[in-house]
Amino acid sequence: MLGNIGPLEIIVVLIIALVVFGPKRLPELGSSLGKGIREFKETVTGEKDDDDVKALSATQATVAKAPEGTPVATAPVEPAKAEVAEDKNS
Repeated sequence: MLGNIGPLEIIVVLIIALVVFGPKRLPELGSSLGKGIREFKETVTGEKDDDDVKALSATQATVAKAPEGTPVATAPVEPAKAEVAEDKNS
């Protein structure tokens, strides 16, 4: 029953989406839906390596400046230790 979706049904759904969300938000919704599907696919297939993502986010981290006269902590900060789950398929 669900496999019999034709072009007429797709057009009706798109018109309803256009009326509900409006022409300005529809491209935003499409791009965010595409990004979500892409991330889900990468997660399921394991294309992205978690180590690369962590290293990238650590190198791109920004430090906020404290206002002048604000005391700043000088104690060394240890990096957070992450637990790594073993792959059940290996």
